[in-house]
Amino acid sequence: MNETLKRALSGAVYILLLLSSILYSTESFFILFGLFLIITVYEFCNLVKIHKVFPIIFGTFFYTSVTLVSNYREKTTKNLNEFFHTNLEISISTKQLDVILLVIALVVSIKCILFLFYDNIQKISTSSKYLYLLGYIILPFIFITKISFGVNDYNPKIIIGLFILIWTNDTFAYIVGKSIGRTKLFERISPKKTIEGFLGGILFSVLAGYLISKYYIKANTQFSDRSILIWTTIAVIVGVIGTIGDLIESKFKRIAGVKDSGSIMPGHGGILDRLDSAIFVAPIIFLFYQILNYVS
Repeated sequence: MNETLKRALSGAVYILLLLSSILYSTESFFILFGLFLIITVYEFCNLVKIHKVFPIIFGTFFYTSVTLVSNYREKTTKNLNEFFHTNLEISISTKQLDVILLVIALVVSIKCILFLFYDNIQKISTSSKYLYLLGYIILPFIFITKISFGVNDYNPKIIIGLFILIWTNDTFAYIVGKSIGRTKLFERISPKKTIEGFLGGILFSVLAGYLISKYYIKANTQFSDRSILIWTTIAVIVGVIGTIGDLIESKFKRIAGVKDSGSIMPGHGGILDRLDSAIFVAPIIFLFYQILNYVS
């Protein structure tokens, strides 16, 4: 089969699966990203050469536990209180849990950026491998599920809008870079990326953010009066932080001496290759939503 056709077909299947799971129900969205997490943990363990069984078990258990606690405990507690006419106390609130997980994810993100920019880091210690596994792989999947709730209930438009911005940035960064790109962005890690492509990706992402806020997100949603500013800001975050996430994964692959993180998607590589921008940007977008919620 022609390589371009193979890439187009696998990409179409991926997008169809992603959109249908997000739109069908909260549970189907959680299940799909749980499966993506398992595959991504497997691929990352291959990249950094650590045993896979314990990370997969731990990642699955941690993702499932936090997702259930974060998204169903409050509803369950409310129903129990109404049924028994009581007021149950919870030892640790969802917000406290979010803060703890967010701090860990942000600290590891900073470590990832240092890992990217320091040339002398060509070997990863065992402790760092497991720290990256937690903060760079597992926690971002949890934040992706949390982002879908925005500041209220589950809203599939939020997560779909985010992925549209990521796809727009990746697509136009490639097109602009291939067309007029001359200045290398980070040649020693990703020789094909250019500054022109990077700026082009952000520009078209901002345009996509404007269109999403104006025509896709309902006018009566919270923060509607600032919707354009919010989504164009998210577009800039995606363009900058998402590109850094892409470069970080490229460095992991360069150290491992491989082209792709896996081969589950013909013509595209692995799930980590497809989600490298999304997982690195997820904690930042979640923080952004929490700031919006606080200042409102």
